[in-house]
Amino acid sequence: MKIRIANGRVIDPMSREDSVRDLFVNQGFIVDPRTAGDDFSADREIDATGCVVCPGLVDLQARLREPGEEHKATMQSELSAAVAGGITSVCVPPDTNPVIDTPAMVHMVRQRGRRIQKARVYPLGALTVGLAGEQLTDMSALRDAGCPAMSNANQIIDNTLVMRRAMQYASTFDLTVFLTPLDHWLRGNGCVHEGEVSTRLGLPAVPEAAEIVALARDLALIETTGVRAHISQVSCARSVEKIREAKARGLRVTAAVSAHHLHLSEQDIGEFDTRYHVMPPLRSIADREALRQGVISGVIDAVCSDHQPHGMDAKLAPFSESASGISGLETLLSLVLKLVEETTLSLPEAIGRVTAHPARILGVDVGRLLPGAPADICIFEPVTDRRVDSTQFISQGSNTPFDQAALPGNVKMVLVAGQRCRPDLTFATSQDA
Repeated sequence: MKIRIANGRVIDPMSREDSVRDLFVNQGFIVDPRTAGDDFSADREIDATGCVVCPGLVDLQARLREPGEEHKATMQSELSAAVAGGITSVCVPPDTNPVIDTPAMVHMVRQRGRRIQKARVYPLGALTVGLAGEQLTDMSALRDAGCPAMSNANQIIDNTLVMRRAMQYASTFDLTVFLTPLDHWLRGNGCVHEGEVSTRLGLPAVPEAAEIVALARDLALIETTGVRAHISQVSCARSVEKIREAKARGLRVTAAVSAHHLHLSEQDIGEFDTRYHVMPPLRSIADREALRQGVISGVIDAVCSDHQPHGMDAKLAPFSESASGISGLETLLSLVLKLVEETTLSLPEAIGRVTAHPARILGVDVGRLLPGAPADICIFEPVTDRRVDSTQFISQGSNTPFDQAALPGNVKMVLVAGQRCRPDLTFATSQDA
């Protein structure tokens, strides 16, 4: 199908374009406007007047719960939620059940995603067999099966020698390693940031040292092995500084932060509100501001949803016993747009943090609107405030602390490979609330 998207504000961070013009699609790919022009005979025309037309969002961390936890969510529900939120590519950590540590599992996850025909699915391959941190997987075979990068998810590899060998293996094949810096010995059974709130509420704490110590080890090994590495979740100011220093020394390091860490702090927990139970925990207000500055300066390359859908019962337990995580697919774009409203980050820069930058980290050919690129496109109204209603989420997880919050951005249409994926995301307007 030939499609003309007319009169939209086209923002493509990859080419640094920000202009009002028509965008052309033919057979699932972006067409050069110079060769299309007035002679382009469109089968369908989309009027994008007053809307932003940008690459579909690329989410670097989202758990779809399938296979293994279909009682919480399915790939059908979560990929539908992804496109409703403007996300056209989803990166899945390997901590499924079974673990994504064999080519057969990679093929199964990718084929399931293709059958659903919503957002693209990029599974990460496990660094170690069963994520046990002992025996290395066949990373080259996982890469050949379709894994763009390797990770041990949240299962920390305690043995530093095993971690070094994993990085050496990955470096040999020029693979990117996704790392989660969190020392589980220092974390213990902690559930909130070590500070004023943990003391007041009497909750077991996770000191920032749990992240700093693990990050320092990983950066030392990255420097030694020369591997290309991505720090998948940053939560505190000192981590931002360490990553800044590592980049200045020439280490091949990128970093991401979850959208909720840019807007929430430990102060939001209130009186044991389990919707704010996440891992790594919400840190201090000063840490939140440092994370924002890290995104603005480019030290932090990308923003992800860290989507973790749970049933309501998982959040009804006492705070320390409740499941950690937020359902974030359907609020990712809005939270990034809110960052534009509240900081000096420009709209093109913000869109780049959820499109071109994560695509470059994964090494996949999406996140851009250049001629010849796949027509993965998000069309949204940038300034319309909507009242979030978690009961209307397409995701099976309604566990969000942003329920009833007024957030900017309203997704109007999403195309994946030129095919329309109709978003059914419904909000009540702020005025109606």
